[in-house]
Parts: sequence; C-alpha cells; structure tokens
Amino acid sequence: MEIENVAGAIRWQADHAANNGAPCTGRVVRAQLGLLDGGTAVGRALAHWPGRPLEDALPLRLAGGHHFLALTGADPRLAAVYRGEVTDQAEVDALVLAVTRDHDAALLPWLDGPPQTNEAGRSASIMAALLWLSPRLGPRFEMNELGASAGVNTMMERFRFDLGGTSAGCPESPMHIRPEWKGPPPPQAPVEIVAIEGCDRAPVNLADPEQALRLKAYVWAEVTERIARIDAAIALAGQQPPKLTQMDAADFVEQRLAAPQEDDTTRVFYHSIVWQYLPPETRARIEAAMAESGARADARRRLAWVQLETNRATFRHELRVRFWPGDGEDHLLGTAHAHGAWVEWFGA
Repeated sequence: MEIENVAGAIRWQADHAANNGAPCTGRVVRAQLGLLDGGTAVGRALAHWPGRPLEDALPLRLAGGHHFLALTGADPRLAAVYRGEVTDQAEVDALVLAVTRDHDAALLPWLDGPPQTNEAGRSASIMAALLWLSPRLGPRFEMNELGASAGVNTMMERFRFDLGGTSAGCPESPMHIRPEWKGPPPPQAPVEIVAIEGCDRAPVNLADPEQALRLKAYVWAEVTERIARIDAAIALAGQQPPKLTQMDAADFVEQRLAAPQEDDTTRVFYHSIVWQYLPPETRARIEAAMAESGARADARRRLAWVQLETNRATFRHELRVRFWPGDGEDHLLGTAHAHGAWVEWFGA
C-alpha cells in the first residue's frame, strides 16, 4: 500500500488533518514531502525511516516539533501558517524547509517517540462505556489507564460529561466534555470512580511548563477547543496532579492485577489510541494477563477492559469493551472521532 512508504504516509496524514478541521496543520504536514531529498538530518531520518511511517505516526512527530517552535516563539515564521494567513502550499513548503534547516538539531529528537496526544475528548467514549457497564456489573469502578501520557484522562473522575443528553461526572468541573453525539444516548446510570491511576513509559509532568507546552504542541493549532481542553487539564493537574507511574504497560497490568481489589468493584483497564504503539510482545503479555485474571473474576471482584483504538484496516476508532464474569468477548459499542469531536454510539 502507498501509505506504507514515507511519502504516502505524509500525504495521507496531511489529507486526514485537512478533512478533520485542521487545514493549516495539513499544509505544514504536506510540506514534509519537500524534506525527503535529504538536505537536512531531519529529512534524511524521514526518508530512511525503518518502521511503518503511518502506524508510527511519523508525520505527526515532526508536526509537533514545528508547532512547538511557533508556540515558544523560537521561530515565529510558521505562526502565520497556523493562523491561516499563509495558504499557498508552495509558500508553506518553502517556510517549512527554511525552518527545518535552521532548527535541524532541535527538531531531530522529535522523531524519537510517538506523539503525546493526550486528548481529554476521548474520555467521552470511556465514560460512555462505564455507563454501559454499570447496569451489568455495578456502579463502582477502579480505573487503570495504559499509556496515560500526562494523565489527562487519568483525571476523568473530575470531568463533567454531556453524552447525547446523558449527564455524568462533576457538574462544577472546568473540563466540559460534550461531543457531537450520533445515535441513541448511553444509559443514565450511576458511575462511581473509587480509584484512578495510570502508567506511561515516559509520563509528561503537567506541572512543568516546558513539558506542558510540548504536550500542547501535538495539538493541531487551529482546533481551538482542543487547546482549551489542554489548558483545563493543566489547571486540574495544578489543583491535584494525576496519579501516574513510569512503567511498561504490561508490567503495570500485571502489577495492578496482583494488587488487592476492593470488594464490590470492577477493576477497569482502559486506553485510547495507544495499542498500536505497544510492541507485539507487550500486547501478548497484556492479553494473557487479562484472560487469566478474567477467568478468576467473580461477582464481587469484577474485571473490564475498555479500548478506544484504531482499526488498522478501516482507520475507524472503535470503542470495544470486554468484561468478566461474562462472555469475555469484544462488544463494539461505537466509533469516535480521533480527538473526541463526535461519538457514534451503537450500545450493542
């Protein structure tokens, strides 16, 4: 497939951004094509990428670096592009090439890891899954997030939600999650989050202004509602930081499954747009640990697995839930926009 090569991945990502409300970011991404001739260290790294460029989110890694330069004022030349004042692709190409040449060494490390797109809007799907689980397993949930990044969604017990008219969460919260809702609303059911924590191999500290700004750099510049959610998350973390552990996801799952579980609760593992970044051996360990623990689950100490992940065949972001005691099978509850702008609810 064309998207398996770097140029195809860049074109796909640019189109995807433009078709999802970020045409300015799309132009900056498309301009990466002009870097592939090898005139910069960044361009050579792009052109000779050893992995699968789209699955590795390669274009978005560099897009974050370019946005960071504009946000920090280190190089203001792209700011006019992000404001929509420069729209000619040839002009954008020239600007991106010039900025990359001048900041080659600073931009190169942005290719070292995947984007930390810690998007609070994805919590709409997670909360909808809890509302669906509540009548089946009970209202009390112990939440454990994999790949939590800065822990934005490890603070979801402090968000307020309007999910197609179904309300949940904290009514006074500055973080108001209200996606466009398609389909019937999820059930209006009680949800009590009794504990919540997360893990990440390289967690971002929202109390550190530079790290918080780096997280913001991965947000598409013209999607102002996402910028507002990042600002709200930073404010919430300032009041009480999320509980995060620096740990491999499989180690975290195994450790949490071995920990004592409060009576009459459902232990939930959840993640959003994370699975594709985990090595195959890590995924296999998590699958095995969940299956083994699920076989031991009972009516007093229950287990659930909530996933909002990309179907690599269709590129739809699907909300799937498994729970024990129960059939342990995947339940496809809906699909969602990658950044939480909308949720299409099936509620099967």
